[in-house]
Amino acid sequence: MLKRYLIAGLLVWLPLGVTVLVIRLLVTFMDKLLNFIPVKYQPETLLGFHIPGLGVVLAVLIVLITGIIVANFFGRQLIAAWESLLGRIPLVRTIYHSVKQVAVTLFSPQGKSFRKVLLIEYPRKGIYTLAFQTGDAVDEVREKAGMEVINVFVPTTPNPTSGFFIMVPEQDVQVLDMSIDEALKMIMSLGVIVPGGKENPAIQKATRELSDVLSGEKPDDKDAK
Repeated sequence: MLKRYLIAGLLVWLPLGVTVLVIRLLVTFMDKLLNFIPVKYQPETLLGFHIPGLGVVLAVLIVLITGIIVANFFGRQLIAAWESLLGRIPLVRTIYHSVKQVAVTLFSPQGKSFRKVLLIEYPRKGIYTLAFQTGDAVDEVREKAGMEVINVFVPTTPNPTSGFFIMVPEQDVQVLDMSIDEALKMIMSLGVIVPGGKENPAIQKATRELSDVLSGEKPDDKDAK
């Protein structure tokens, strides 16, 4: 009985606690943007107290205003001059252009990166894993391999931001109807959350136990009925 109550409590507080913790970390990190404002003009100095989340508002405003500026002719000329200046600095040039190329590829509607969820056999035949297509292999790789090859990113669990880059023959890849969001949820939950609204049987059982506890009905009483 005590174990059931502990499980029921964990099912309520664990997701809530993790959610609050993640949001708090993000807000705290974004609030550090306010440190770039002179101290005498910071909201905390002007108002006399700290308001959490102003850093998030500032970040959204900066991104929005930047987008408005670069969307016109003058803004594009300004960005071109800025990139030309950065292109003359060796180390900065390499980092900036690499990051920009990745960002353009990811956010471009015409790009192929992370648009498809794939099923591949990895790390050996007979074992399957989810992966994302990041693009087509370069001509040299296709010529050396003698077949069509695609670039694939295999994420790790439960942190999908890390993983492995591999090149897989197109014939060995199966494209799934699963969306990117569904695949990420499945990866981050260690396979507990599956697409299509279906839950892992263990989660279903825990949910039923929680419902019994909250309703005051014992599983034994339900079985007796």
